[in-house]
Amino acid sequence: MFQAANRTIEEQANQRLGQDLRSLRKARGLTLAELALRLGRSVGWLSQVERGLSEPGISDLRALAAVLEVPLGFFFANEAALPEEQGFVVRRGNRRTLGNTQDGLVEELLSPDLGGSFEIVRSVFAPGAALAKPARRPTEEAGYVVSGALELGIGAKRFLLEAGDSFRFKNETYSWRNPGDEPCIVVWIVAPPIY
Repeated sequence: MFQAANRTIEEQANQRLGQDLRSLRKARGLTLAELALRLGRSVGWLSQVERGLSEPGISDLRALAAVLEVPLGFFFANEAALPEEQGFVVRRGNRRTLGNTQDGLVEELLSPDLGGSFEIVRSVFAPGAALAKPARRPTEEAGYVVSGALELGIGAKRFLLEAGDSFRFKNETYSWRNPGDEPCIVVWIVAPPIY
């Protein structure tokens, strides 16, 4: 009985990992064959991992994290959730973290997984941090400034947003900068998910 329960928990963890991996791969615009080639693995192996039928080793997870540009811990963070909460609730201490303080932007995934039609991210912009060069992604995005100030460029327009302000844009070139001397916290919604 105990072994069967452990097997079920392990199978569920493999399913979640596979779903997240598939979502990340698609968000990066990669086919199974392209990702497998970059990893030096077979398409069959990668397909089994995405379907939750195979469990990748730690070296495979490191390679996946590097190719998909996420920290290794991204694949583990929500494992501590209670079984009845998985897929529904993310507790403060179990958020998946993206980015690092050296880049001036640390993000936490507030969504329970990457399987929905959108994701919610908590972004913390360090004082003086700025996006190195304008970016564009095929998404619709919206956000709410919780605290601090954020200069947001959308296309040729520039906006200074402060606590309580919100924004939305779709498939536009954007840039950001924290002009203040305190961190700026923004809750960011992105559709479809990109992480």
